[in-house]
Amino acid sequence: MKRCVFVNGPVIVGAGPSGLAAAACLKQKGVPSLVLERSNCIASLWQLKTYDRLHLHLPKQFCELPLMSFPDDFPTYPTKQQFIKYLELYSMTFDIRPVFNQTVVCANYDQNLGLWRVRTETTGMATEYVTRWLIVATGENAEAVVPGIEGMEEFGGSIMHTSLYKSGEIFRGKKVLVVGCGNSGMEVCLDLCNHDANPSLVVRNTVHVLPREMLGKSTFGLSMWLLKWLPIRLVDQFLLITSRLLLGDTARLGLDRPEIGPLQLKNLSGKTPVLDVGTLAKIKSGDIKVCPGIMRLLKHHTVEFMNGQTEEYDAIILATGYKSNVPSWLKEKEMFSEKDGLPKRPFPSGWKGECGLYAVGFTKRGLLGASMDAKKIADDIHQYFQ
Repeated sequence: MKRCVFVNGPVIVGAGPSGLAAAACLKQKGVPSLVLERSNCIASLWQLKTYDRLHLHLPKQFCELPLMSFPDDFPTYPTKQQFIKYLELYSMTFDIRPVFNQTVVCANYDQNLGLWRVRTETTGMATEYVTRWLIVATGENAEAVVPGIEGMEEFGGSIMHTSLYKSGEIFRGKKVLVVGCGNSGMEVCLDLCNHDANPSLVVRNTVHVLPREMLGKSTFGLSMWLLKWLPIRLVDQFLLITSRLLLGDTARLGLDRPEIGPLQLKNLSGKTPVLDVGTLAKIKSGDIKVCPGIMRLLKHHTVEFMNGQTEEYDAIILATGYKSNVPSWLKEKEMFSEKDGLPKRPFPSGWKGECGLYAVGFTKRGLLGASMDAKKIADDIHQYFQ
């Protein structure tokens, strides 16, 4: 069956924090919107694809959505469940009611009508939503990145992406190899240690590891304050010197730092520094072993590394991140790159395209960037809404 629905207002694809923020900002301006979500809940990445021990890596004041703060009794770094509770309260407060189980398979601009056609498919039903404005809010983390490692079929042990990892309980007493040394990989290793597993961490590239707090303040908050007064190069120097004093020389642990400072690297590539919450101490104590890149996987649970050494593991966990899925459904070539699914124009200009197309949550600046986008989009659409 097929049906066609005209939407008097923007269609927002994605009911994660970015989509909710856009809907709330529009609602404040008196502009109705329709939120489409492929899953059966809001913030599906947070609810369905994150590990149990996850906390916000930044203080809550840098993670709140527009128009509503976190409850006062929430800790500085809210837990996963607390953040989900905040999003549910946010959705209720602004009366945001997404249409769930709506997988967008195609969205294209109809030049003749001057409108967007957004087609979704569910069991036995195809729906086409017609709208003047389309807001892409599926974000940078829509699909898990699973690298092709030679020999994955022959390995014999469990191989999972962190999107399927919940707790180290099922790995108690087992040898586990974690691939990827970002914030997720580091935290999964720590969680495995806390559940009496024996984790090793694959570190293929350079990485900045910073303490989560410096001088009694959050490292991120301190950095933002210093950037008001000092150039980014000097702030980076301060961060690196302070990190060396607090954490020691991470290169001695197999964690070489990039030549570019952490904030400059973030601006250039979007690569986020690791904010340490205890993993480094486990590496220093030998509870977590640092390994080089993987050459191939062999039979009988064996891994061959780039240095030629081999070792057996019960399981492999891929902390290899996520990617945008926009090119798979948005039939538009000007605003979004087909290569990585991100806006071609860099921050802060990537939020607006042509013909009523917008993007929210693609700034590589987390929830703070998504909130900035949502406000701009609402202001822009409000000018033309009648």
